[in-house]
Amino acid sequence: MITASIELSSLAVPSPWTARAITAENFTGEKGAGGRATDGFGARAASRLGQGWKVSPCVEIAPGERRQIAQIDGPGVIRHLWFTAHPSCWRSLILRIHWEGDPAPAVEVPLGDFFCNGWGVFSQVSSLPVAANPHGGFNSYWPMPFAHSAVITLENLAADPANVYYQVDYGLGAIPDNALRFHAQFRRSRATTEGSHTILDGVRGIGRYVGTYLAWQTNSPGWWGEGEFKFYLDGDAEWPTICGTGTEDYFGGAWNFDVPEQGYVPYTTPYLGLNQVLTPDGLYASQQRFGMYRWHIADDIGFRQDLRVTVQALGIGPGQGNGLGHRYRVLHDDVASTAVFYLDATSLAPEVRPAIPGLLDLEVA
Repeated sequence: MITASIELSSLAVPSPWTARAITAENFTGEKGAGGRATDGFGARAASRLGQGWKVSPCVEIAPGERRQIAQIDGPGVIRHLWFTAHPSCWRSLILRIHWEGDPAPAVEVPLGDFFCNGWGVFSQVSSLPVAANPHGGFNSYWPMPFAHSAVITLENLAADPANVYYQVDYGLGAIPDNALRFHAQFRRSRATTEGSHTILDGVRGIGRYVGTYLAWQTNSPGWWGEGEFKFYLDGDAEWPTICGTGTEDYFGGAWNFDVPEQGYVPYTTPYLGLNQVLTPDGLYASQQRFGMYRWHIADDIGFRQDLRVTVQALGIGPGQGNGLGHRYRVLHDDVASTAVFYLDATSLAPEVRPAIPGLLDLEVA
């Protein structure tokens, strides 16, 4: 696997990559073709200045349209993605990435959820592989190697057009023979059943699980984060090999994320964070909503045969505190997850890829 971090000392030697970038002003990434657009969204604004002056800064994606953002012939590696669009589009724009000509996507995630902003309300994220900057500048540094081809698309599931600004930075050059392909899968439980949400299931092969983002909405009063993360590895059936101690613990927090006299305290770090806390406003906003991420970069979860990941929806009733006298209760919360992993396959079997439109209902709040 190609590492996500670059040591500063490595910058003092020649790069192994031939640098290229695809934007709305250079759809192919061709050498010497940047900024040469003669028509586009900014043509009127640039009419007095002409070619080379931001003629095509973005693309408009019509309702129901699936727009190709990039098609790259390899070998090479996608090194950086940057997107921005109006917040109302963040869950109705579906990001898909296909490897090696596979018609099935390895990545199929709403744009906002891929960048840890699933609720259509901006949240700062300052992590190693993902940065979300004011106001909706979405960046990914996950390394994405490919041997022959990479295709990136965006589908607009909303009823209105979406203007999308983007840049795909990639390097052309040899990749290791055993390089794994990048995957990301979105799943949503509108109301968790039997106290559990499945984050990932049906993964077969050799790979590394490297990250989780959760957009969690509470539908009951009280504390909602007692649930354990469970990783079923390489033949595990009833009992997992890795089982955590609680939801806030998995994301590197503790004791309900609750600082006395301050309540929930958001944080964002290179590997994990509670990056978003949204509370009802007393008028239109509904239940409390949270955004949390954990990247398994220094502690990746390797598997050789198969993988399943779940999280319990487990809480404590209001007024019970978190001492030994409380009683747990199963919750029926709205949980949306994005699982990030590398695999020795270009896609998953159709039966283990949930249908995106049915998961969304185009509702974020």
